[in-house]
Amino acid sequence: MSERWARTLLTAYRWAGAAAYPVIGGYVAWRATKGKEEHNRRRERYGRAGLPRPEGPLVWLHAASVGETIAVAPLIERIVDFGINVVLTTGTVTSAQVAKERLGDRIIHQYVPLDLKPAVSRFLDHWQPDLAIIAESEIWPMTILELGARRVPQVLVNGRLSDRSFASWSKRGFIAEALLENLAHVIAQSEVDAERFHKLGARPVTVSGNLKVDTVPPPVDAEVLARIKGEIGNRKVWAAVSTHDGEEDAAVHVHTLLRGRHQNLLTVIVPRHPERADAIAAACAEKGLTVARRSLGDTISSGTDIFLGDTIGEMGLYLRLTEIAFVGRSLTGQGGQNPLEPAMLETAVLAGRNVQNFRESYQKLAAAGGARFVRDKDVLAGAVNFLLNNEPERRKMMDAGMRTVEEMRGSLAKTLQALEPYIHPLIVQARLGTAVNGSGR
Repeated sequence: MSERWARTLLTAYRWAGAAAYPVIGGYVAWRATKGKEEHNRRRERYGRAGLPRPEGPLVWLHAASVGETIAVAPLIERIVDFGINVVLTTGTVTSAQVAKERLGDRIIHQYVPLDLKPAVSRFLDHWQPDLAIIAESEIWPMTILELGARRVPQVLVNGRLSDRSFASWSKRGFIAEALLENLAHVIAQSEVDAERFHKLGARPVTVSGNLKVDTVPPPVDAEVLARIKGEIGNRKVWAAVSTHDGEEDAAVHVHTLLRGRHQNLLTVIVPRHPERADAIAAACAEKGLTVARRSLGDTISSGTDIFLGDTIGEMGLYLRLTEIAFVGRSLTGQGGQNPLEPAMLETAVLAGRNVQNFRESYQKLAAAGGARFVRDKDVLAGAVNFLLNNEPERRKMMDAGMRTVEEMRGSLAKTLQALEPYIHPLIVQARLGTAVNGSGR
């Protein structure tokens, strides 16, 4: 790509700002610097490596946050099994913790460098990746240009473009095409996503399905689960998970309406951002509700109204406490959150209508009877009440959700097949290196 194009792209990049693109520049990386516990790793934001580069072939895989990290974890495990080194970059403290829990020492974790030429160049000079794999919708102009200039193959996996992002990119089609032409392959989640990438200039584009479907259910500490279930006893439980601002109020509204009909009702609220827990707990207390907070180790007593799941990495615990889950960012928020984890844990899924980011998953779940949509908090209360009172209907939803997830699986195999031309040479290189080292040379 010419310098003229690069200057045009960067000018447009600075002009558009973070809101114009799916995830842009160093914005996500900047957000992650707010975690004080990671202060000693801030140099990584500027491309300064925290660890030496290992010998042999190396893949750089980037996943912005928690959802993307979980989605690509099985793919990373398969690549590592081939004997290939993986440097995984993420943009948030939370995703770094998830990477450690899911992948441990099998990979090298670094915070993603800011999308500025000195930082990106420094990062690439040190790690010298043989292949770059980007998850979902990470369009970072300077990083893409630098990788392209170094002729490092770039593949977008689990690719998706939301309605808003596609509309934004379409207004600047020449910029999108100039960037996407640097990608060796786009592996999209759905036919809709594939068509959108194709219209913006990506070549080639294939469809794999959603990698999130091929993940294992979120883990749980069996002893903690048994203890908390013991505290709950035979109480009726429903949950509102991955909630955003306003949706906790809706959950409290549901609890207040239904506790007269279900006197032993327990509501589990799991905010998407646990740092909001103090405000949520205070709002519940103002309404006269008793709150037990997971982060404080509070015991759930017979008088507890709300169990506040204000911890990171324990969704597997919270979902195993209930058979009914409202999935947030869908009622007052926009785009929705992932319904697949509740479904694969045999949970009846409820959601608002704003689920564009997971449209295909919700469509399939709803068509099979595993998910239902609600338009407001009163309809949500009615749906929760109906499911609490009707075990056969609740069981139908639970079974339908689990069955739908099983039918949707297969994305990992299709992704690996599409990656084969880029991975196979690295496998050969890794095996040759092992043979040479094993011979003592």
